[in-house]
Amino acid sequence: MADNDIAIKINDIHVTFGDHQVLKGASGVIRKGSIVTFLGRNGCGKSTLLKTVTGNLKPQSGSIEIAGRPLESYSTGELARVVAFLPQFHEVPKDMTSEELVSCGRYPYQHWWSGVSTRDREVVKEVMEKTNTIHLKDRLAASLSGGERQRVWIAMALAQEPKILILDEPTTYLDICHQLEVMELVSKLNRDENLTVVMVLHEINQAVRYSTDLLVLEHGIIQRSGPPMEVMTHEAIAEVFDVDADVEMRKGRPSICINGLLDKEE
Repeated sequence: MADNDIAIKINDIHVTFGDHQVLKGASGVIRKGSIVTFLGRNGCGKSTLLKTVTGNLKPQSGSIEIAGRPLESYSTGELARVVAFLPQFHEVPKDMTSEELVSCGRYPYQHWWSGVSTRDREVVKEVMEKTNTIHLKDRLAASLSGGERQRVWIAMALAQEPKILILDEPTTYLDICHQLEVMELVSKLNRDENLTVVMVLHEINQAVRYSTDLLVLEHGIIQRSGPPMEVMTHEAIAEVFDVDADVEMRKGRPSICINGLLDKEE
């Protein structure tokens, strides 16, 4: 893969908390224009790796490159114009409308001496239309349903006009309808905007269905990487998740068919 095709390069990342070594030399690449999901058991280091990629956690050793540059070479404002990160947990200001919340995503382009520009207003309107939230613009963000609110947060991230969108468990706490709504939106943004998307998901079926590539973490490293149909074989699913399952194509997309738990000898 040519360097100019790589959005993110993960080089031999080691992260230790106290006596617990979470990442033990994780390495991998994320292609421009792809949807990549970090998968693995609970506690395997998915969120730790995601925080390292976003610069919110400094590894003991190893490096991250974003668009061909070392992560540490970016200023905060520069990085925010390339990467938008939506964490799993975020507080919603009680007195802020949805439009005002989305407008917060324009901070990398604003200065203390200038007010909201015409370009800022255009971008906010555009991203709210893309996320189907324009009809919510005058509603208090705190009054929205979980699915509506998540779309507004995604709109705020898009207002940064990033090349890379990073999402930490974007479907957590949503009902199944809104989970699928969010995943379809992410897929559409990737397809229409050529937006590189990086996610952590616990739901393996969503990861297989909506990702172009998977990075599977085991024992502190990226053990498997590639397209879902290649990575999530029957044997791999059994080894990583202790589940008897197969990946099948359904309506043009990969889907997990779960047969049950593995039969293990006592």
